[in-house]
This record gives sequence, C-alpha cells and structure tokens, in this order.
Amino acid sequence: MALLEHKVAIVTGASMGIGRAIALMFAEQGAAIVLTARRPTQLEEVAGEIRGKGGRAIIVAGDVGLPDSHERAVEAAISEFGGLDIAVNNAGTVGAMKPLAEIAPEDWQNTLTTNLTSAYLGARSQIPAMLSRGGGAIVFTSTFVGTSVGIPGMAAYGASKAGLMGLVKGITADYSAQGIRANALLPGGVDTDMAGDQSQKDWAAGLHAMKRIAQPEEIASAALFLASPMASFVTGSALFADGGNAAVK
Repeated sequence: MALLEHKVAIVTGASMGIGRAIALMFAEQGAAIVLTARRPTQLEEVAGEIRGKGGRAIIVAGDVGLPDSHERAVEAAISEFGGLDIAVNNAGTVGAMKPLAEIAPEDWQNTLTTNLTSAYLGARSQIPAMLSRGGGAIVFTSTFVGTSVGIPGMAAYGASKAGLMGLVKGITADYSAQGIRANALLPGGVDTDMAGDQSQKDWAAGLHAMKRIAQPEEIASAALFLASPMASFVTGSALFADGGNAAVK
C-alpha cells in the first residue's frame, strides 16, 4: 500500500519549486491533494500532471496571508475528498534582502505575513478539520537560515522562518494528545527559482558539507516522511534536510 493511501492533503505554495514536488510525490503515494497558491494557471498545470498519472487533485487559488484562502482550502478538502489528514504549509518568500536597519516596516511585515502568519492561519483552519478525523499531520517548511546560521541581508527571512519552530512547539503542546503531529522541515539550498542564478546556487552549494544544493524531490521525500505513518512518534521536531549545512557551521 502507498504511504498516503486514502489520505487528503493540502499543500500551500504548490505551483512551483518545493511545493510542486511535494504535491506530486504525495499524490504518487496515494493522497488526494488540494493545491493552493496565488497562480491558478500554474496550479492547474500541477493538478493536470497529477490527474494524468491517475491521481486526484483540485486547486484553490488565493493569498496565504489571508484567512479566507485557508478556509476555502479546508472546505474544498472536506467537500471534494471527505476530510483533511495532512497539511504542508510551504508557501514562502525571501522578502527584502537588506541589512536590518534598511528594511522598511512594510517589507518586514510582508515577509512575516507570508512566512509566519500564513502558517498560523493555515494551522488555525486545518486543525479543527483534522480533529474531526481523529488527528493529522502538519508540516511547516522552515530553513536553516535563522536557525543554524544568519546570512547578511536575510534578517527578516530568518526571523520569520525561525518563528515557525515556536509555532510547531505550541501546536505540539496544545494538540498532541488529540492526535495532531506538527513538525518543521528545514531545507538547505534547493535548486528552485528562489535560489537565484547559477552563481548564487554555486555559492550556496559551498555552505553545505555535501558541496551541492538539493533537488526539490529530495526535500519532498523528507516532507513525505514527516507526513506519513513512518513518523508516527515524531512531533514538535525540526528535521534538517540541509546537506550537512547545520553540522559544519
């Protein structure tokens, strides 16, 4: 049996990069997928790829910084597939890359809204639906930036992503006894559009003990572990999938 057979999952930021890879892999493992991001055309392409392989997928386009986007995604999971078992709150932005004192308050707030507040809003909508099914698994995509290391010009990004660990611990304290597992996934550099041009990817590769950056599918595999029954006793944790980056700082 596939690892996620008969499960229903929401994946935010699913139109590209890590989110796309997670959606495709979870579908291959049997899950019905609710795809969420701001770009409906790209979401439809991912959904079409899933359906073309015999999987089940629907899209709910929206801004993850707004409560309504998450509420509609949960409602779609329930109405189309019968409930919700898994959520991967993956959407994120690098935001303004400047020294801290040069970051405008609105840029700081935009970064925190996309990377941290959106995760709270997602969990807020997702947890009640999971509780009605007897539990579920929530995965938050964080990063090594702000947790194991600071990088110049990335204070807002690092602070927002590091804040996800506080959210994970809070959910664990509140809901573990009711069957909700919450964990953070901390990738290193990944070969996506967010990683920049080839020179930036080469620079990032040098930060890692493995001297390369990851492919999105490698991060999706780690997310699959956290979301699946293989991680049934794993909650409140931070899983580094960073090519040894944190180990060699």
